Amino acid sequence: MAQTTLSLRIDENVKKQFDEFCAEVGMNSSVAVNLFIKTVVREHRIPFEIAVKEDPFYAEANLARLRKAIAELDSGKAREHELIEVSDD
Repeated sequence: MAQTTLSLRIDENVKKQFDEFCAEVGMNSSVAVNLFIKTVVREHRIPFEIAVKEDPFYAEANLARLRKAIAELDSGKAREHELIEVSDD
């Protein structure tokens, strides 16, 4: 099987930590990256969860807006509206 080279940029400290981890489990970074790539190709998916970590600022800001809206409803300063359902037709 013909070989090719994959070149990528990575933070120097992250690479050092990755190399140290790989050495601890008995492989080098090239073997680890190859394992990752082969798993992606075989399973047709990234073999771990990828998620967006919610920024606490936005969570707090959204919660504050929600509390304000509830207070306005409770005090009669706002109107409650019917939920509008959208058809898929």
